[in-house]
Amino acid sequence: MSFRSAIAVAARRTPFALQQRVAPRAPIVASTINRGVFRRFASTEPGAGPQTDAKQGGGGGSALLFVVLAAAGAGGYYYYSTLDDKAQTKVSAAALNKPLNYQEVYNEVAKLVDSNPDYDDGSYGPVLIRLAWHAAGTYDQHSNTGGSNGATMRFPKEGAHGANAGLKVARDLLEPVKGKFPQISYSDLWSIGGVVGVQELGGPKIKWRPGRVDNTEDFTTPDGRLPDASRTQDHIRDVFYRMGFNDQEIVALAGAHALGRCHADRSGFDGPWTRSPTTFSNDYFKRLLEEKWVERKWKGPKQFADKATGDLMMLPADLAFVKDRAFKKYVDLYAKDDQKFYDDFALAFQKLEELGVPFKGTEPVIVFKTLDEQSA
Repeated sequence: MSFRSAIAVAARRTPFALQQRVAPRAPIVASTINRGVFRRFASTEPGAGPQTDAKQGGGGGSALLFVVLAAAGAGGYYYYSTLDDKAQTKVSAAALNKPLNYQEVYNEVAKLVDSNPDYDDGSYGPVLIRLAWHAAGTYDQHSNTGGSNGATMRFPKEGAHGANAGLKVARDLLEPVKGKFPQISYSDLWSIGGVVGVQELGGPKIKWRPGRVDNTEDFTTPDGRLPDASRTQDHIRDVFYRMGFNDQEIVALAGAHALGRCHADRSGFDGPWTRSPTTFSNDYFKRLLEEKWVERKWKGPKQFADKATGDLMMLPADLAFVKDRAFKKYVDLYAKDDQKFYDDFALAFQKLEELGVPFKGTEPVIVFKTLDEQSA
């Protein structure tokens, strides 16, 4: 067992105080960088980072920002179906009516992040973020359709959209959590997964509210609403303006490309953006500015490699952030000021996860504690 795996196992065996911190609905304050995440390793030096023999399988972490109850009768039981495999789980009515402790839900998801050393770089964190992002990124503010509400990706039609390739891994990963907490909607669960991915990989605190409701297949969004990684700034703005984001928020969200990697068998693209793809940081912006990017010569779609090592990649949509002057000023800002990036990302990601959600105005604002914080 590697040192990193041993640390992760030890952390998982530590009892945690299952608490949730509920804050009043006040103006959002700056998030502090979580610099104490000891399970992660960050470096921008070639060859640095955790060394592992783990296979880079699964394809779930690719292109984080861009893409490519029926009543059972008198017995008092309900069923919910996992629409990926048609499996059915019997759930008691009492369990469905039990009040939810969302910190407990967070903890169950967080325990899964490092549970498979053979998955991408040993972490499910990036694919959980990608699931939350792809569920929310379908929002259209003009028609008020799509968004984080609904969880319609669980239906075959939307699940089969090209942009969602590889996300069955994340949906299946969360099924045991849904089984343990049947009261929670898939929409809320997937959005918690996104918060887990950010926070457990060392990112900022993301304020979160419950209230997402699962929709039927009739609410499935049309294909093509998510950004196309092969295109540039005009397309990026068209997609994100449709959701209601401005230029600064767009660039802040793009910083999630510090995490994960692309896979040729999923998006068609291949490789990581940074050398520490399981550590949340502002390194994506530093790589954009500090590396010389040259077009990769290969049989796949157009992408770019760092000239020095060829180990890293950028997509055409990534390079649009340094070619467009209005975008680049935020790239420059975030490359120099990691705290500013963390603060702006936290606000933008909360906004992303609340797109299309019919909040009633009485929902608590929850700030989840990480597993490390609970075990300290």
